[in-house]
Amino acid sequence: MRIATCLIAAAVATGLAGPAGAEMIVVGSHIEVKKPAAAPTRGMTMREVLRRFGVPQAKLPPVGKPPITRWRYPGFTVYFEYHYVIDSVATG
Repeated sequence: MRIATCLIAAAVATGLAGPAGAEMIVVGSHIEVKKPAAAPTRGMTMREVLRRFGVPQAKLPPVGKPPITRWRYPGFTVYFEYHYVIDSVATG
């Protein structure tokens, strides 16, 4: 169970959990993050996401190297590396 605790702590520290975070499920010694039903998929560009899902509620500035940008939509958050989707996570 110690591994699961460390994984949860890492998710909280990176912003994947918290009051507006994703639903996380502990499966054995790892954590699964619930995926939204209709959300951008890995590899889509920012332009494609805007075209398909519209303007996000919030665009957070890039953080780190490579730059990771988050866009918040109702029900999910999209994570970009440079201009490409790397993941979409269900929220709230």
